[in-house]
Amino acid sequence: MGNTPIQAEFMLEKLSAAKTHFERALDCKHTEFDDLYPYMIEHPQFFWYKRYVAWSELLTIVRLCDELSVEWEPHFTPKQSEYIRNRVMSAKVLDYWFETNDTKEHVG
Repeated sequence: MGNTPIQAEFMLEKLSAAKTHFERALDCKHTEFDDLYPYMIEHPQFFWYKRYVAWSELLTIVRLCDELSVEWEPHFTPKQSEYIRNRVMSAKVLDYWFETNDTKEHVG
């Protein structure tokens, strides 16, 4: 299925939003998920679940980009693209998404 410039632009906007959502979840920052389930903040498993939801959203948008032939990989580092292609959110993804934990690449 070919894509139109409007489809590609729309999907890249959704990709950017999903990436930001995942990165904010990794950094334990406020996301829309917090507004949907404010009571979960009190539970330790909340942050794992929040990250899982954001990761699932990112994978879904990437899959749609693939189906529409929208180039998603240039918007990620090579390592991040590899994590996404592997599809499994492991401790490695959580620990090294930003390449190193001491950089200031984290989202604001």
